[in-house]
Amino acid sequence: MSEPDAAPVLKPSAQSLDEAIADIESLPTLPPIAQQPCIEAQSKSLTYTANYDTNFEDRNGFLTGIARFMEEATVHSQLNELLEEGHGYAVMLYTWRSISRAEPKNVKDEERDEVSEKLIEILEPEINKLYDLMNFQKKAIERFCGEVKNLCHQARKNEFVSEAYLLTLGKFLNMFAVLDALKNIKASLKNDHARYKRAKQSLKLTNPADLDESHTLTMFLANRDDITNNLQANLEKISGYEDLLADIINICSYQYESKMYLSPTEKHILLKVMGFCLSILDGTVVNIYKMDSKKKINLSKIDKFFKNLEVVPLYGDMQITLFTYIQRGRNYEDNKSRWSCSGNTVQYNILEHLNVIRSEHTTYIADLTRYGSKEVSSKNKQKSLEENRALYNLALRGLKLLASWTAHVMELFSWKLVHPVSDLISEKICPKGAEEYERATRYNYSSEEKFALVEVIAMIKGLQRLISRMENVFTDAILSTVYTEIQIYTQKSLREPLRIATKKKKTLLLTILRSIRDTSADWLHGVEPSNDPALKGEKDPKSAPPFSIDIGKKRVGPSTTQLYMTRTMSESLITDRSIGGKKTIKKDLDGSSLVAIENFHRRSFFYNHMLNFAETLQKCSDLSQFWYREFYLEMTMGNRIQFPIDMSMPWILTNHILETKQPEMMEYVLYPLDLYNDSAHYTLNFFKKQFLYDEVEAEVNLCFDQFVYKLSDQIFAYYKQQAGYLLLNKKFKNDWNKFYTEKEKKLLSSQTQGSIRYEPLLKQRHVQILGRSVDLNQLISQRVQASLQTALDLAISKFESSDLTGIIELEALLNVNELTHKLLAKYMKLTKFSEMLREANRTVQAPYGRITLHIFWELNSEFLPKYCYNASTDRFTKAKADILLLTTSDESEREKAPSARSHFFFGSKILNVAYSKICSLYTNFIGSQHFHSMVRLLGYHGIAVILEETLKTMKNIIQGVIMDYVKALMEAMPKSCGLPRSEYGCVGMLGFYEAKLNSILQYPDLRTLVFQKFRELGNAILFCRILEQSLTKEELNDLLLAAPFRKVFPRPYVKSKDSEKVEAKLKNLEKMHKSMNVVSVIDKLGTQKQIKLVKDSHLLTRERLCIGLSLFKVILEKIQEFLTDAVWNGVKKPANDVMNVDECVEFHRLWSAMQYVICLPLGENELFVEEGFGEGLNWAGCTIIRLLKQQYRFEAFDFCYHIKKIHEVEKKDENVRGVSVKRMVKRIERFQTLNNEIFASLDKFLGSHDTDTKLPLSEVRHFQPPEKPEGDDVDVNVDVDTDDEYD
Repeated sequence: MSEPDAAPVLKPSAQSLDEAIADIESLPTLPPIAQQPCIEAQSKSLTYTANYDTNFEDRNGFLTGIARFMEEATVHSQLNELLEEGHGYAVMLYTWRSISRAEPKNVKDEERDEVSEKLIEILEPEINKLYDLMNFQKKAIERFCGEVKNLCHQARKNEFVSEAYLLTLGKFLNMFAVLDALKNIKASLKNDHARYKRAKQSLKLTNPADLDESHTLTMFLANRDDITNNLQANLEKISGYEDLLADIINICSYQYESKMYLSPTEKHILLKVMGFCLSILDGTVVNIYKMDSKKKINLSKIDKFFKNLEVVPLYGDMQITLFTYIQRGRNYEDNKSRWSCSGNTVQYNILEHLNVIRSEHTTYIADLTRYGSKEVSSKNKQKSLEENRALYNLALRGLKLLASWTAHVMELFSWKLVHPVSDLISEKICPKGAEEYERATRYNYSSEEKFALVEVIAMIKGLQRLISRMENVFTDAILSTVYTEIQIYTQKSLREPLRIATKKKKTLLLTILRSIRDTSADWLHGVEPSNDPALKGEKDPKSAPPFSIDIGKKRVGPSTTQLYMTRTMSESLITDRSIGGKKTIKKDLDGSSLVAIENFHRRSFFYNHMLNFAETLQKCSDLSQFWYREFYLEMTMGNRIQFPIDMSMPWILTNHILETKQPEMMEYVLYPLDLYNDSAHYTLNFFKKQFLYDEVEAEVNLCFDQFVYKLSDQIFAYYKQQAGYLLLNKKFKNDWNKFYTEKEKKLLSSQTQGSIRYEPLLKQRHVQILGRSVDLNQLISQRVQASLQTALDLAISKFESSDLTGIIELEALLNVNELTHKLLAKYMKLTKFSEMLREANRTVQAPYGRITLHIFWELNSEFLPKYCYNASTDRFTKAKADILLLTTSDESEREKAPSARSHFFFGSKILNVAYSKICSLYTNFIGSQHFHSMVRLLGYHGIAVILEETLKTMKNIIQGVIMDYVKALMEAMPKSCGLPRSEYGCVGMLGFYEAKLNSILQYPDLRTLVFQKFRELGNAILFCRILEQSLTKEELNDLLLAAPFRKVFPRPYVKSKDSEKVEAKLKNLEKMHKSMNVVSVIDKLGTQKQIKLVKDSHLLTRERLCIGLSLFKVILEKIQEFLTDAVWNGVKKPANDVMNVDECVEFHRLWSAMQYVICLPLGENELFVEEGFGEGLNWAGCTIIRLLKQQYRFEAFDFCYHIKKIHEVEKKDENVRGVSVKRMVKRIERFQTLNNEIFASLDKFLGSHDTDTKLPLSEVRHFQPPEKPEGDDVDVNVDVDTDDEYD
């Protein structure tokens, strides 16, 4: 029979070639094994335990055993059944929930009988259980006292009582103590029984017999310590019972001192039995202090035990202070000075033991790894006895370590429950009015204690997982070792005692030795060798070869009855008491035989534990009692159905890790959640209560949701902080000493530079909890994606609540979110960032996104009407408030800025402040940075939408308000206004223009609404122009980045001017980067669709800037189409049939008049036009003039230019009606320069005027010169193009 974990041997002939190929081809369809870090406890969806305990049912099969021990085995079987029944009643009492509290209040009189009937129907099965409990305790006490009486009989007083028998009696005493304590604290038992009695009495369903039984039960439930008192009263009637109880105390003391226990429960039972026995003994009949003086018991040793361990678990969340057992004694007051076992807390300071536990854990893990490596390398190799024994010892050592650590944790928990923190100490530690259970759990642990608890729990659960992985190896080694050691003991170690007993004719000794052999020996050939000299009482011959016994190699353990019989009979050989006689057998054995038997008896104590390895491993690492709180729920008297998760220890520890965010503790966060697995396992297998499991499951569902929510939130915040810090301006990071205090710098450093170990958690694909496999990575991914989506939505909402300057902050937010997405995408599956941004921007189905709509809204409501352009800084700034009051309506209303936690923006409060300081530098203007951000965020589609809508706005402005004002102003213009002769001088000219343009100067809306509309048009034109410039720069960057992939390389540097060397270097570059050529690579390896796409993209990238396409030129051409009305070029034909010279019928004449108004210098407290409207006003006028092809006429006939030319000759500075000629000329010069720059800029897009003058002769018309004035000898010939006005 092969080993269970052995891999199947591959046989070449087992499969045909086709079958093998089919199997290989099916490999891709198999699910891969998830490679995830092991940071959780062992948990299985399906658990099973092989129970080999027969409870001595096979005792009749061992007929060769001593009859006395056979009878004892029968008694053991019966006592174990009573213990099992008592365990059931303990579970019933502990899990009892009051039923009568659920009775409806304010019941109507006519419904009382019906309610009482229902109550009786519901309560009767439960009350019957209480009757059964009362009867059971009577039966158990009678049986226990019967055994005590039998053992204390005068004839058997000094006879041998086995260790197992005494321990079973000790378990009985522990059962009585537990049942009595549970009955005492359960007030709901009395309440339910009282309500049941009242209900029966109200319906008159009682009879005298029922009344007597009910009264008996009432007294049983009402009397405190009734079971203990009855037990004590019955024991005191038995003569010599104190000696048996003293033996129980001594065996418990010996086992506790020698650490002859494994699980924490066994350890605590030994202490409780000692205390309970002392409380029963110390009465009117027996004085334990006199027994101590007679050295029947050792109270000083017990005092030491109780001092080192003051509080132990009693049952569930019920704890017992061991010293209370001593205080119950009748003679305590007279001897209290002898006790010192109170007030010790060293045992419960887990921080003192933490370093030792860490050292033990590290050492054992190293040994376990070493043996695990050996096992892998020699998997199919037969192990020797020494190797099996080493594995056995390693397994036993691991179980002892687990039990020791678990005991430390449970003892700390018990001590904390008994000593809750006081709410009078400090409100910071514990608020006033906190509940008892809350003070015992939530506020009773320091941060260091919580971390220590988590670390120890992690070591317990982690080691349990590692040991369970090697369960098959350990089980084989245990079976082999136990079998071999028993056979060595029975076949070899007992040969010498057997020889001596045969030789000296010690009949009893010989009988016991033969019985041990017959019970446990498994001879190699099935029978005992008859030629063994020891059977004849002879020694092995010296001359001949020595007699040897060969022992077979098997992996099978003894049955529980077989092991019990072997150990008990062996114990009888070394006991100081007699077996059916006056002499002890111990005297008949030599020293070496006694040592061998004692060693076997001591070592075999753990055989039962080791044979049930899986069950023992579970018990040694069981921390289920951390969740149970039935005792404290009973104390609330119905005010609490269940405590909230904030008072639950598993969640307290888990939440502490999440709240403190300690990097080294984050990997342990799953271990406290395994306490729920322990609790659920204990509920199903020991309590067997569905409602408790439902409560555990409900709390797990709630806690796990909270855990995933908090963990996801922290992971998102952590990576958001990392992204925010990485993208933070380097100069700002270098100079942040100026902005932050030391505390803020440390906090920022801890948030951004500390490494919290979230990666192992993000790799968890199947976390086991309550038998369910949970994909933690998927749950976190869902929540993180939702948080990222929320962050994008908040970023856009924040932009919607600001003006156009907020585009810088929006781009920064989106960049931080994009980097966060990139960092998180390494560990989890997220939707593409572009798709998430589209969803947040609402462009999945809608043609226009939120960003585009807000930019357009701000463009129309704020930017165009309220901003002033300055060409020297190439920025738009907001006009002064007093100008805006005259020219625009009230402030546009925006949505309120969204409020959210700091990590939804830049990661933390400090990073938010840092980015706000940086972004605040761009809030008082709109410049190239803002336009670059717009281009990057809008994309081609968004830019097209914005430009299209801007064109519509410009059309409405031009063909609407501006045209109306132009018509009104043209009517106010003089019919004719020529350029005065230079003889008039500047003063005369100013007076002339003041008179001629008086109607324009006095027009009420000129300086407000007219200029405002021209400013809006000019700002719109400038917006389109700067937007295209930013788009061109972005495209150039794209082209530069794409150049190596398009086989475009920069011209290499060559010292000589030899073109052949340059070409050679270029060819070398092409060869080196041949694999980067996207077109050639896709052409070879791609599909037809990919080839077509890459060629189209290459063509677009190559030709995008070569053709000379210009968006701004298209915009200008569209604006030109809006200027078709006759008002712009004059309604009538020129009088000279060539052009209008003095007539004021064209737009350029109106703009000359408006420019005259613009150039007028103002007083000290008045604002210049450029301060209120910026250069957008000039851009609007000059753009219209250029598009109407009136530029040359404007420059030739402009009023201000004419004054400037005359002043250049006169150079006089005079005042005309308060207007300084010199100041005005300076302003004219400034605006002339500005106009020239505007016209030059427009010429780049519309072409130069010189190209329009080169026309064929067929299109040239000849005109007669004007009549010659008198005294003028000038002969003038003028050639004018009939189609172009610039000739």
